[in-house]
Amino acid sequence: MSDVAAVEKLVSKHTELKKEIAKIIIGQEEVIDQILISIFSGGHALLIGVPGLAKTLMVNTISRALGLDFKRIQFTPDLMPSDILGSEILDESRHFKFIKGPVFSNIILADEINRTPPKTQAALLEAMQERAVTVAGHHYKLDLPYFVLATQNPIEQEGTYPLPEAQLDRFMFAIELKYPSFQEEVEVVKSTTGDNKVTINPLFTSQEIIDFQQLIRRIPVADNVVEYAVRMVSKTRPNEDSATDLVKNYIDWGAGPRASQNLILAAKANAAVKGKFSPDQEDVQAVATGILRHRMIKNYKAEAEGVSIEDIIQSLF
Repeated sequence: MSDVAAVEKLVSKHTELKKEIAKIIIGQEEVIDQILISIFSGGHALLIGVPGLAKTLMVNTISRALGLDFKRIQFTPDLMPSDILGSEILDESRHFKFIKGPVFSNIILADEINRTPPKTQAALLEAMQERAVTVAGHHYKLDLPYFVLATQNPIEQEGTYPLPEAQLDRFMFAIELKYPSFQEEVEVVKSTTGDNKVTINPLFTSQEIIDFQQLIRRIPVADNVVEYAVRMVSKTRPNEDSATDLVKNYIDWGAGPRASQNLILAAKANAAVKGKFSPDQEDVQAVATGILRHRMIKNYKAEAEGVSIEDIIQSLF
């Protein structure tokens, strides 16, 4: 199949996928779009939202529609790395046998990831970056496609361990979930308080998703679009001459080169699902907020004056 035909197939499958997800998830279009762009780009996503916004249901629905294995890990203060990765036990014949942990799945929902200590948070790092884990000196490859979707709660700060910048940087997107509109909430209540059963049909095979991820990588990008993305990221660094006034006044640390890479990959995926064969600057802008939101560290002045990270990102355009 030619790449042109593959992009056309991706567009039609993406439209079907959105319809399938909409059977259960009402609204949250932008959130679902960013999660799907993450998956087709081979990245991970961090969901930030208050409890009760159907984060778990959304991930479960997406994984079923994609035809992928799904596991949920509830992060708690006493969770150990072995609870995630797995451990070796002695079997009946006195040989060590490796019992796989929940990290061995296609889609992992890391629920409330900031409720567990850094040692356990770090256990996910190798899995996210290398698509492999090392336990007791043995290296185990994870099944592809592999996607981590972590959630964190912005309200309850007691008993939380903020994710270190190195781990935050591993997430392609940080996605904010907002409350539904009045009409959407009415629809949610109607659909969830009856006894109607909805069947989600799996639309993809694992190999199809891997093929689409490889297709995204092959999509050509014009030099001026790459330069636009890199220029945008360099503007997030307060010590750069090109930094905007908002960045110089309110940002301590800007985004690194991984942000530029993710901007281009996500722009390619954003273009492809819309049927375009190469991304333009509008595609970069469309994905910029989710990709830069968690990579820019605000200073105390920004917190005191109530300047939002979204306002600062808008100034980069």
